[in-house]
Amino acid sequence: MNASPGWTNSPAAGAQPAFPPSVVVEVKRLACEIPSRHGVPLAHLTVPELQREVIARGIVAQISGVTLWRWLSADALQPWRHRSWIFPRDPDFAEKAGRVLDLYARSWEGTTLGPDEFVVSADEKPSIQARRRKHASLGPAPGRPMRVEHEYFRAGALTYLAAWDVHRAKLFGRCEPKTTIGAVDRLVAQVMSTEPIALLTGFSGWPTTARRTVVRKPLLASGRIGRR
Repeated sequence: MNASPGWTNSPAAGAQPAFPPSVVVEVKRLACEIPSRHGVPLAHLTVPELQREVIARGIVAQISGVTLWRWLSADALQPWRHRSWIFPRDPDFAEKAGRVLDLYARSWEGTTLGPDEFVVSADEKPSIQARRRKHASLGPAPGRPMRVEHEYFRAGALTYLAAWDVHRAKLFGRCEPKTTIGAVDRLVAQVMSTEPIALLTGFSGWPTTARRTVVRKPLLASGRIGRR
């Protein structure tokens, strides 16, 4: 396509250029593409990089970064940002996710959860490096911020286990040397011994089969905890 002259066609000095709508559309299309698909060695485009690219491709002869930013902002486009994402690969993902979302909405198999039923989501984060600073931290003083020692000793690795009481927005967590049935037992006991769950369930420990299920599937253990 022929480059839009942009500033060169300004009728008066200092006037804003009148770019045709086709140029605006072409620039936004470029901003929404994956740069690597066009041989551009960038993970994502910033406004200056996009400015250079639209000129190099002959979309415009000249354009300011402010104009590009204004066009992108009009459609809330931010090609310089990205979010890490895991795309669903399980063909039954929607059905499985639906059960979890129903629980989050306090529903199970079409029945609303009662006041004595709770939804708890549990997970683990293994191999967290434990560090011990080589010098104790110093508190702040007039004209001086707190000082924290940069160097440290390695103190092995720990596992963090957490459980989230979905509807009461309460987090339970603990560090353990590793993920074991005993470690999960202690997390479960921590959750179940806390009011109001403890008052409604009379918790005395999970059956061994239930404990093993949680250990084998630590990424998400959501379920109903109640007297029914």
